[in-house]
Amino acid sequence: MSFDLFANHNAGEREAIGPAAVVLRGFALTGVADVLAAIDTVVRCAPPRHMITPGGHAMSAALTNCGPLGWASDRRGYRYTGIDPQSGLPWPPMPPALTALAASAAEAAGFPHFAPDACLVNHYAPGTRMGLHQDRDEQDLDAPIVSVSLGMTATFLFGGLRRTDPSVRIRLEHGDVVVWGGPDRLRFHGVAPVRGHAHPLVGERRINLTFRKAG
Repeated sequence: MSFDLFANHNAGEREAIGPAAVVLRGFALTGVADVLAAIDTVVRCAPPRHMITPGGHAMSAALTNCGPLGWASDRRGYRYTGIDPQSGLPWPPMPPALTALAASAAEAAGFPHFAPDACLVNHYAPGTRMGLHQDRDEQDLDAPIVSVSLGMTATFLFGGLRRTDPSVRIRLEHGDVVVWGGPDRLRFHGVAPVRGHAHPLVGERRINLTFRKAG
């Protein structure tokens, strides 16, 4: 069971989707050129790849990381590591433009002093999805999650603390940021298959930045 929140929204709006969860409409548009340039720097050093789940399936979205820690998945399980398993080198440093965006979005949502040590960079091609899941591999569950949408429009699924709880469907456009923490920190969430038109700056893809305090 799910329901839609698909009304037209204006940049600058703050939309509560839980006791400690908000959508900041268009928040990332300020300085977005610097953010996109920073992402290009990261992916040149550590190209996105389709990681393998513990069950042996390739993940739908292509993933890379930046920061001291990066999230990785293979047949051994899910974990954070300081080394890119593909190159054997440390993950690229988190560019200042990304660190500043994450900290300012968290503060705007009521979580001051957020200092992420991991940034997951997901690339969604048309038709790509992300199943409902919890972010629970982090040691610090007191810190929020900051999720930045760039490029093609996506439908964010925001559920409850159980996988079977109803999900809210939230339309996310280029520049929208979702922040959740506190009692909402372990809510299940995902992304419906990406559909629609190419974005004039990003092309036929959606880029999602997910900032976490993992260590």
